[in-house]
Amino acid sequence: MRGMRKTEGNTPTIQVLERMFTLLDVLAAHRDPVSLKEISEQTGLHPSTAHRILNDLAVGRYVDRPEAGSYRLGMRLLELGNLVKARLDVRDAALGPMRELHKLTHQPVNLSVRQGDEIVYIERTYSERSGMQVVRAVGGRAPLHLTSVGKLFLAHDDPQRVRAYATRTGLSGHTRNSITDLPALERELSKVRQYGTARDNEELELGVRCMAAGIRDDQGRLVAGLSISAPADRLEEGWMERLQATAASISAALGWQDR
Repeated sequence: MRGMRKTEGNTPTIQVLERMFTLLDVLAAHRDPVSLKEISEQTGLHPSTAHRILNDLAVGRYVDRPEAGSYRLGMRLLELGNLVKARLDVRDAALGPMRELHKLTHQPVNLSVRQGDEIVYIERTYSERSGMQVVRAVGGRAPLHLTSVGKLFLAHDDPQRVRAYATRTGLSGHTRNSITDLPALERELSKVRQYGTARDNEELELGVRCMAAGIRDDQGRLVAGLSISAPADRLEEGWMERLQATAASISAALGWQDR
């Protein structure tokens, strides 16, 4: 960083860095610009010391000075944050947690995203006959209303969008358990909103049940769904809590903070 001093009198470089991070934390805690006096009081730094470090940070655009004597976080931090965000990939964040969840359930764990009126399976963790865990991109598609993850996405749509989906797709079914009329779908989506999770009760394929929890990005947007699929008689209700915790950990890796 241009202008940052290696020492401050006899102060080691590491202490200057610690003070710099403290100053940034104080600015981050305030929505509006903060006066030098207030910064000095909150950090315990002498005003001249805080002023020198803040000026160095301003040179690198880590801090802005909207007016004389006041400071706020700078645009350089936004630029760096966007670089980190662009590097975060839901698939990369999910692979480790998916493997751990599979070790617990011994059933397929799926990662899916929405594309239009369908969900697309982008990863799946399951066991070969040898017992080896593998993760493979699947690429399979399924209608939103017939899948647990698809219901998560539909539950985030407003009622008008759900009705439009029903009109476009005709809510065609695959099994005798499929939801094929709008009132029944709306009741199902109401439960999804209530519990924050979704289920597929042999609606896509007879003999297979699923449970799903959502994955959010740093803005809180639903970007993917994590699901466990199993033979209908092997899906255990006790897995839901762990599924939710796993989805939450992936969301946290993507920057989501559930306040």
